[in-house]
Amino acid sequence: MVQKCGRLPLALTALGRVLKGNLNDDKWEELLKSEIWDIDDGNKILPALKLSYYHLPPHLKQLFAYCSLIPKDYVFDKNKLVLLWVAEGFFSQSKGNKSMEYLGHEYFDELKSRSFFQQSTNELGYTMHDLINDLATSVAGEFSFRLDGEVDASDMNEAFDKFRHFSLVGPRSGSYRKLNELQRAKHLRTFLVMSDGLESDSFLDKVLLELQFLRVLSVMGLNHMSRGSKIITKLPESIGSLKHLRYLNFSYTLITCVPEQVSDLYNLQTLLLHYCYQLSSLPESVAKLINLRHLDVSNTPNLKKMPLGISQLTSLQSLPKVFIEEGNGFKVSDLKGLSDLQGRISIMGLDKVINPIEAKDANLHQKKGLEVLEMKWSYNVFDDSRNETIEYEVLKELRPPPKLKNLKILNNMGMRFPSWVRDPSFDRLTEITLYVCRSTHLPTIGCLRSLKKLVVERMSEVKTVGFEFLAPINSFLGIAFPSLEVLTFKDMEGWQRWSIDSSDDHGAPTSFPCLHEISIKCCPELAEVSIGLIPSLQVLHIEECSEAVLRSMVGLSPSLVSLKMVNVKGLTQLHGKDLVHLGAVEHLYIHSCDELRYLWERESEACKSLVSLQKLVVIHCKNLVSSAEKEDNFGMSMESLKSVIFYRCETLESYNCTHTVERLHIGSCDSMTSLTFSAMQEHPSPLTESIVSDCDNVQLQPNPIPVTGCGFLPMSCLTSLEIRFCKNLKSFPHEHFQSLTSLEELEISQCPSMDYSFPCGVWPPNLTKLTIGCLNKPMSEWGLQNFPTSLVDLWLFGENSGVVSFAVAEDVKNNTITNPSSSSSFLLPPSLVSLSLVGFTEVESFSEVLPHLPCLKTLSIRHCPKLGDLKTIYDPSNVTIDVISYNRA
Repeated sequence: MVQKCGRLPLALTALGRVLKGNLNDDKWEELLKSEIWDIDDGNKILPALKLSYYHLPPHLKQLFAYCSLIPKDYVFDKNKLVLLWVAEGFFSQSKGNKSMEYLGHEYFDELKSRSFFQQSTNELGYTMHDLINDLATSVAGEFSFRLDGEVDASDMNEAFDKFRHFSLVGPRSGSYRKLNELQRAKHLRTFLVMSDGLESDSFLDKVLLELQFLRVLSVMGLNHMSRGSKIITKLPESIGSLKHLRYLNFSYTLITCVPEQVSDLYNLQTLLLHYCYQLSSLPESVAKLINLRHLDVSNTPNLKKMPLGISQLTSLQSLPKVFIEEGNGFKVSDLKGLSDLQGRISIMGLDKVINPIEAKDANLHQKKGLEVLEMKWSYNVFDDSRNETIEYEVLKELRPPPKLKNLKILNNMGMRFPSWVRDPSFDRLTEITLYVCRSTHLPTIGCLRSLKKLVVERMSEVKTVGFEFLAPINSFLGIAFPSLEVLTFKDMEGWQRWSIDSSDDHGAPTSFPCLHEISIKCCPELAEVSIGLIPSLQVLHIEECSEAVLRSMVGLSPSLVSLKMVNVKGLTQLHGKDLVHLGAVEHLYIHSCDELRYLWERESEACKSLVSLQKLVVIHCKNLVSSAEKEDNFGMSMESLKSVIFYRCETLESYNCTHTVERLHIGSCDSMTSLTFSAMQEHPSPLTESIVSDCDNVQLQPNPIPVTGCGFLPMSCLTSLEIRFCKNLKSFPHEHFQSLTSLEELEISQCPSMDYSFPCGVWPPNLTKLTIGCLNKPMSEWGLQNFPTSLVDLWLFGENSGVVSFAVAEDVKNNTITNPSSSSSFLLPPSLVSLSLVGFTEVESFSEVLPHLPCLKTLSIRHCPKLGDLKTIYDPSNVTIDVISYNRA
């Protein structure tokens, strides 16, 4: 079998799933001798994949064949695909106590286990292998058709009459001749647009009049996120004639309303309108859709009113957002009859609830399918218009179901939290967010054994976080927060003290055994932190807090891997007693610490302590002078340091780059005058990328590269070098270009003081990309540059270049030039695949040059106002031309 599968992992896996658990030798022999191995039907589908399909149960074959509508390499949402299966009637009815959706997910998982689907790399969706996609197309036959950029609608001939399922992929319909003939598919049941593939609203309106048997209409595909459609601005009124429609998706479009005619779709099961940012209203008649199971209006910020009578839609399973209104509007008690709600729901406007009995009538705790619950009161000042007692009672009565996984409480005015928040029966609760709640104390939630993430934000009334945060007073519950991994405090303006007894008599931690990330942001009054050791802590983020908080936190764990410090008040440098705790730190990030003058006192001390440091990033530290206050390195260096970034450190004067650094970026450091590199002869520098930009005063020595490789430009491994906007840089060691054999990408631009001898026509031998221009020497005087044949990508900045035309150097070795029009003509290498011209204000023509650039695929023109002959004279079929004019003021 391994031989018959061609040793292909996909084929082996798929066939292995067929045989899984089957110990009958005869079954294996039957598969091995199947005639399918020898059938040649011309479609090039792997026999092993055919066998895996033919051994599927009939109901799974139908579901898989439907997936032929999904384009190759498309990341799709499992939930949306299941809803399509339901809409197509592939599940005639619920099975036992299992809903159609539940069955759909079971069947999807079965197909996935047989390798027909696979998890996408971003873990947010699923894909089909190209070979599996070909199999789906093959078995779907003539009743399904996917139209993409590789197929012209004119090739479909008379097949329209047989189509039942159709998907449109790729560019807009202008690319498809005869797409209007889709109206001939009178019995079409599925019309999926998998991208912005429609030409106009009117096209859709016209087509819908003819497709009266549609069950599925979607204009935005099956993925999680979309760029959205700027073409679709309204939902056609003709939609009401589609009596058989069960699935309608107009998500990510610019529609502002839903027409009343939608209420005529009495078979509609799914209405998806998420990410419709312009949508402001739903018709009251939506309440007539008694078969509606899914209504998704999430991420619709302008929609702030729910249709009356929505409580009558007792089949609803998905309702991600509802608004509570005053008077005769939607009430929280209207959720009572929606007992099948599942997934997530956000209940907004809870401050409109004036009688807590209405909250109790919502029966949230009975809606056992809910997993994510957001309860949101209006975001405004806690003034006399709000009643803290009522808001507490409302929150108390909105007890969630026991299987809840994610809870968010926002803008609640109650002075405390109800007891259910800390109930251990919420054994699946993994995430809690408390935002702008007026309670003076945090709830006692340390006993929630599944809680992994806790976010507490803008609770300004909290002054102390103590033992009551972990467990009820005078009770023993063992280890507090046994599963918590991420803890965030943010914008806690009144918070002053965090003190808990988190260890037993023997010093062993009894709290936070799994906590690996803590963020404390914008807590200006916090002065005392005493929480014991947290050995598992790896990531620490301190922002807009005092130096005392930082010093208390860095000592919590010897396992810190990442330390981020932003605007730490009073921090002038990291002292030795701080550094000794940072032996495991790999990433050190320092941002906007205005009082910081040195990173540490002595370089040698830092080298001894920061033995794991790989990346150092320092940004917007306006008073930083140097990395160390006292230079006493004595040849020591941070052996693990690979990447260094200094950006917008206005007073930084110097930096000595150690011999281990692979990537260096110095940007907008105006006071820097000295940039040196220390490299030992026995250990050549591994530097592969170096960027120096916006450093007005940096100076490089004219001869900085001795044989040992020390100096400004270590040469052995450098693959990328950028020097730009250094207005006082006078010299550059271009004499050593031939030694830079690894250099592939080079930028030298906006350096108007550069030595007039540069460029001199000598370049690194393996250069592939060059960005250059705005130097001291005008480009018109450069002459023949002998660019290497490896150069395929060239960016030229032509400001004050003196260039009036371009020509091509046909043969660099023999110095034969094709028609140089004048001494003001710049000679381009014929090897270019991509060319960008910026700011050549005197160049009038380029079309005669294009035929001499045989490899060119992309031409970009920026701010060349006289250059206007490209698209009128030259056929752009082989070259993508992009022309933009703007003022580079």
